[in-house]
Amino acid sequence: MSTVTKLELRTALGPVYRDVLPHPPRDCTADEIPVVDLAPMFSEDLADRKRVAGAIRAAATNNGFFYVKNHGIPKETISRCKQQVLNFMRQPPEKKNLVDSRTYSKYFNGYLGKSKTQISSSESVDIRESFGFRYSPELDPDHPMDIEEVSEEVRAWIRAEEFVWEGTSHLPNFKEDCVAYWSSCLTLARRLVRVFALSLGLDENYWDDKVTHPGADSVFNYYPPRTVEETDNNFVGLGSHTDLQLFTLLWQDSVGGLQILSKEGQWLKAPPTEGTIVVNIGDFMMRLCNDMYKSTVHRVTNESKAERVSMPFFFGLNFNCVEGVVPSCTSESNPPKYEPISCGNWCQMRFKMERDEFTKGQQAKTIAAPSATVVAM
Repeated sequence: MSTVTKLELRTALGPVYRDVLPHPPRDCTADEIPVVDLAPMFSEDLADRKRVAGAIRAAATNNGFFYVKNHGIPKETISRCKQQVLNFMRQPPEKKNLVDSRTYSKYFNGYLGKSKTQISSSESVDIRESFGFRYSPELDPDHPMDIEEVSEEVRAWIRAEEFVWEGTSHLPNFKEDCVAYWSSCLTLARRLVRVFALSLGLDENYWDDKVTHPGADSVFNYYPPRTVEETDNNFVGLGSHTDLQLFTLLWQDSVGGLQILSKEGQWLKAPPTEGTIVVNIGDFMMRLCNDMYKSTVHRVTNESKAERVSMPFFFGLNFNCVEGVVPSCTSESNPPKYEPISCGNWCQMRFKMERDEFTKGQQAKTIAAPSATVVAM
């Protein structure tokens, strides 16, 4: 008889576990992952913006995932960026390795090849390739500036690295098209964070001075068609995890593959919806609102015979900002559950744990290999 299984997740504070029901993934309902219309967010009427805030609050306290439409990112900007992802990923390995993350990056920028990560120890290695880059003040669409103009306190946390563009300069318009998408996401995120503040009963500008040089990272994921072996062995494209910062904006192509784990432990499919972007709550947001909003476990599988591209954008506060639970989410009967911490230190704790755990796993496989050979002989 099938039973509930335990899923191990890596977090900044160590492993945690979630129950998973013994049922195959099913399509989500409109209540489980709703569509929020952002058009009123651009209104000058505060009442309109508060309506959007109310819809976001309802979704964020439920499964922590929702689609947004009328988000303002041009379709052409998305299309050009997606094509550049394909242009990059279809290159021979020696070209992609010009920006290999493990060779050239201190801060997780650049290219990671297939099976180079294992985000969930309960599942397979991740059958994806990725290319990522992080916030750079020179590229900021709202107030571009040279990094030397940024205060030393903030500058210490800037994680952009130029090698990602130097090693891709042979691809026509690659940087321009990737940055155009990233810039559009950053502008949208700064608008959304104001609505999130409203949704928590805060002043609309509560976080404005804390997202001037934010955590703003783009990762372009490429999932090749699954092989028969990968299908038979339930390989995942990207293992079960939660996101780190305030929230994530995700554009996914028409292939599909995103799944979220409901509060009840049921895997729900989040199918692509034309003209929308998926938004989900991150761990730091859940921490700031005293667990009122949910940072929900999700994963990706590509079960089709087509390539799949997704383009997540991860948004958080300036990494030097030390923040505790916001005042609107505490009371005498509901005191803060968490001590203040900077967004940067919070992310570093998780990154270090994931890298250390993956390295240990790879070393264990290397050590075990000779023994397996001996047995076979």
